Amino acid sequence: MRAFDNCSTLGALSRPVISFAESTDATPPSSSSHAHVLVTGANGFLGNAVAQALKQRGHHVKAGYRRQAIAASEGIEPVSLDVRDAQQVLQACAGVDAVIHVAGLTGIWGSWRPYYETNVVGTENVIDACRRQGVSKLVFTSSPSVTFDGDDQSNVNETAPYPRRWLCAYPRSKAIAEQAVLAANDEQLLTCALRPHLIWGPGDLQLVPELVRRAAAGKLRQIGQGKNLIDATHIDNAAAAHLAALDSLVAGAPACGKAYFISQDEPVNCWDWIREVVGYFGAHLHKSPVSARVAWRAASVFEAGYKMFRIRRQPLLTRFLVAQLSTSHYFDISAARRDLGYHPPLSMSKGLEQLAAMAAEHGSFAKS
Repeated sequence: MRAFDNCSTLGALSRPVISFAESTDATPPSSSSHAHVLVTGANGFLGNAVAQALKQRGHHVKAGYRRQAIAASEGIEPVSLDVRDAQQVLQACAGVDAVIHVAGLTGIWGSWRPYYETNVVGTENVIDACRRQGVSKLVFTSSPSVTFDGDDQSNVNETAPYPRRWLCAYPRSKAIAEQAVLAANDEQLLTCALRPHLIWGPGDLQLVPELVRRAAAGKLRQIGQGKNLIDATHIDNAAAAHLAALDSLVAGAPACGKAYFISQDEPVNCWDWIREVVGYFGAHLHKSPVSARVAWRAASVFEAGYKMFRIRRQPLLTRFLVAQLSTSHYFDISAARRDLGYHPPLSMSKGLEQLAAMAAEHGSFAKS
């Protein structure tokens, strides 16, 4: 499983993620509503939603993709883009006014180098290309996990420090990239970073499908006492936050050079939410929960064994996953409300109604 994360989401599926969900344009048009914008990672769940929202608002969008091509349409110009390739990034940034950098390597397992090359070097390539091509705005999709050290995060805000220990390579690489983006802010290039938490909704090919498949197979078991609260972010709200951030990057504005937590702003009980979601598809959690201490020990054994025998695939459990599933992590988004004008356009209840209707129409993911 991938971690509860941003952009990341739970469910480590090996296939590429292509989303064709259309996002609600909840952000009012701005004076830059017809600007040219490059969206990296536009064939991913969030990247596609951001690109569609920009298109709906009248922007010309360069949609950067890496593995699977995106079909051209009015307002969408697909461009092949691997952010690790500095020359490709430089070419993609030509003629655009702003960049929304969503592309990244997510996961809860793996060696440092792939995460460093994609998330750190890739972001440095984007910053450099923005400067060389005269791009004036850069919005970076970060992750709440950049402040996660394995302990509870209850209503924390942006004053939370980067941790001294990292449970896996992904959050460490995103923290380094985030700091580079924020440090790059100046009069020529205005920057900010968003930390959307647990993105879900139509077009999701990872979080909900993986939860349902594991539950249907009897492999989804509660970890801990089941009292931990979490935030989540519907895909429409995540996309709206990126457009709000883009609009807020004005010289002298408080958003410049800042990072912001983004969520639904409706904390829910983690395991009650999972039970409800998988229940829409006729699946259920394993009856017997496991304590967080036992799961942590098991994860430590898994990690040690996989490293010792150089097993490349992801372990069934990792310490990061156990910590994410057994602790609270919800955030104070008052800074995003104040500085970005971000107000989640879709409530949790409406989002769940939408998901329930989808389940009734399409049935279970368990065999997909």
